[in-house]
Amino acid sequence: MPQSIGTPALWGGFLVLVFALMAVDLAAYRRNPHEMSVREASAWTAGWIAVALLFGAGVAWYFGRRPAVEYLTGYVIEYALSVDNLFVFILIFKTFGVPPIYQRRVLLWGILGAMILRAAFILVGAALLSRFEWLLYVFGAFLIYTGGKILSGKDVETHPEHNPVLKLFGKVFPIVRHFGEGKFLVKHRGRWYATALLPVLLVVEATDVVFAVDSIPAIFAVTRDPFIVFTSNVFAILGLRALYFVLKTIMDAFRYLKVGLGLVLVFVGGKMCTEEWVHVPAEISLLIVVSFLGLSIAASLLWPGEPEGDGAGDDAGDVAVKGDDEAANGGATEEEGGGKMNRRNPRGHQ
Repeated sequence: MPQSIGTPALWGGFLVLVFALMAVDLAAYRRNPHEMSVREASAWTAGWIAVALLFGAGVAWYFGRRPAVEYLTGYVIEYALSVDNLFVFILIFKTFGVPPIYQRRVLLWGILGAMILRAAFILVGAALLSRFEWLLYVFGAFLIYTGGKILSGKDVETHPEHNPVLKLFGKVFPIVRHFGEGKFLVKHRGRWYATALLPVLLVVEATDVVFAVDSIPAIFAVTRDPFIVFTSNVFAILGLRALYFVLKTIMDAFRYLKVGLGLVLVFVGGKMCTEEWVHVPAEISLLIVVSFLGLSIAASLLWPGEPEGDGAGDDAGDVAVKGDDEAANGGATEEEGGGKMNRRNPRGHQ
């Protein structure tokens, strides 16, 4: 493992802090389940950013300027790439017709799963880079390729309903076609069934894995310290759920954001491939990343595109996962939800 500022006590303390923050978030949701308003989501977003910056201030206080700048750069990169995730999450929820009141729950548990998966990715990535230095060039070339695809407009189009995880799950687990009042599982006659919400959660998790393949190598271009990589990742995705409710109605306004993200990926990929010969200080890296993103947002506001439809269509919500026939059409559906899931009556009440 590469050298790290993270001692076992620091790792443990950070995990306790994160789970305490998530427990507060979950308790707030359970006390009053509701669709998060833009004003409430903005307050939560500001709170998460403040916590992340306070943590960065603590890093600067105890470990010095360089680790703090590396943390902040990693946080900005991950936060920006996480915004790209939101485009896909919006598409997923529209495709499966998930009511806004349940989107918050899916995102909450999706974030918990993302933290666990990313922790594994980061630890494995740090171990591989410390043993096989040549992998740095592989990661860098991959980031340049990915950024080039985004800049050329050939980014991969997402079709959540065709996700292989979704197809596999539908074959092995019985599913009812309603949202089970926000539950992921319901029990009927001694047998457990997945509600229509659980496959959505799985698709969100699978999508985050794909995005992690880009974002984690991008932060390794800034620092090899697994503690800084992990903490910057975690704080970025902790604020993702609230940010989703802030931006979901105005996401189309950021038409040039992908250009900024593409430039960031090309820059950090090039930095990875040339760092043996060209040293770019952490402060300069942070300035370049912020400049790319700031200019792309400014360009989006100065030259807005034509307004687009919401893309949901009349068929949104009609995507159903086909499990065994009893679960899809039989007793569990009648007792728990009354048949096919209905956007206007998501709780299954007649």
